[in-house]
Amino acid sequence: MNESFTFYNVSEKRMSFATVIERIKGFLLKDPRSEYVLSICSDSHVHHQETKFITAIHIHRVGKGAWGCLKLHSEKRPIVSLREKISMETALSQEIAAYFISDHLNELTDLLIPFVHEGANLLFEIHLDIGRKGMTKELIQEMTGRIEAMGIEAKIKPESYTAFSYANRFTK
Repeated sequence: MNESFTFYNVSEKRMSFATVIERIKGFLLKDPRSEYVLSICSDSHVHHQETKFITAIHIHRVGKGAWGCLKLHSEKRPIVSLREKISMETALSQEIAAYFISDHLNELTDLLIPFVHEGANLLFEIHLDIGRKGMTKELIQEMTGRIEAMGIEAKIKPESYTAFSYANRFTK
């Protein structure tokens, strides 16, 4: 993974993907008997001369807190087509999710296996900023199909909380 894969959050400004994986492992090991949802999502905001995309990695210890980080991507033009914007958001999420699937998801799951009989679980999802209301409803089948083709569960509004309550705050 190259330097363009630099992540940040309110505590750390320049994290490599390897550092992100280590932070997630540390978060899991603090309470390995819990249920976790690891979600990836992207959101965007069109500005006057650019479109700013934020991709979020979010690990939620169900009922007990969360940790997350963000990656900025900017297109040097306003993207006015809703289909293009949502398609780009989906592609950015798929790109990060592919790194988890190919290299790290089993590694994270293995940390919890000894505690599975005590409630440990790790779900992996991509959250899409689309829903059954509004103009994005026409894109549901296409975008969720792209995610499900990867073998990942796709969540849409209102279940896609990482998109509308985490990533969205950082696109403005």
